[in-house]
Amino acid sequence: MNFETLVYQQNNHIGLLTINRPQALNSLNEQVLKELKLFAEHIKSDRDIRVLIITGSGEKAFVAGADIKAMQEMTPQQAEDFSIAAQTAFNAIEELPFAVIAAVNGFALGGGCELALSCDIILASEKARFGLPEVTLGLLPCFGGTQRLPRAVGLYKAREMVFSGEFYSAEVCKEFGFVNRVIVPEELLNEAQKLAETIASRGPVAVAKAKQSLNTGFELHIKEGLQQEAALFGELFTTTDHHEGISAFIEKRQPHFKGE
Repeated sequence: MNFETLVYQQNNHIGLLTINRPQALNSLNEQVLKELKLFAEHIKSDRDIRVLIITGSGEKAFVAGADIKAMQEMTPQQAEDFSIAAQTAFNAIEELPFAVIAAVNGFALGGGCELALSCDIILASEKARFGLPEVTLGLLPCFGGTQRLPRAVGLYKAREMVFSGEFYSAEVCKEFGFVNRVIVPEELLNEAQKLAETIASRGPVAVAKAKQSLNTGFELHIKEGLQQEAALFGELFTTTDHHEGISAFIEKRQPHFKGE
């Protein structure tokens, strides 16, 4: 995969995707969004990948938002299309059948915050800053922020963040509940790698089914969610991984999952 704005590396079962526009603080333009969507569509069927880490290039920014200059001359229809393109790309990231970790190394503002929210787990540098400052431009978060943020932190905290347009430290966002851990900058990628290795050592089909149950079940009535959970649990009994996991437990050895 060759991209202009993304850099991808893979080591064993773990992929590392870097948003690579440091001169623009990794801001999201149409090219980045197009490439994110294409990347997600390509990698979703790669059975060798068990965890994906997403980060930003440079030391200042994860993603510092959308490309504001590109929006200056947009018509209302072009603006709506831009929003839909971003939502489509982030949905593709969210729907990947394996765990996705955001390693937020700096500013995660606007679209950057929304990209992080489309990931499964957020690890943040102590230098990271999060915010949805769109209202300061006379706009609103349109890459999924008004939908994913209240699901992550509750409606009242989401209102505060969206209405104020303020920036928040990684520690405050951890208190809000959508940042999992705050890490010293020089250890961020190492800690993301360690967590990725732990997840990658688990049954990949089981992780995929667990992700499906968590993400879709969250939107269901609890009775429907429980039914889905039971059905997905049953489906895992058709896999060789479940036989390997149970056999390894009984035999007191480490399991060797193949994703089958």
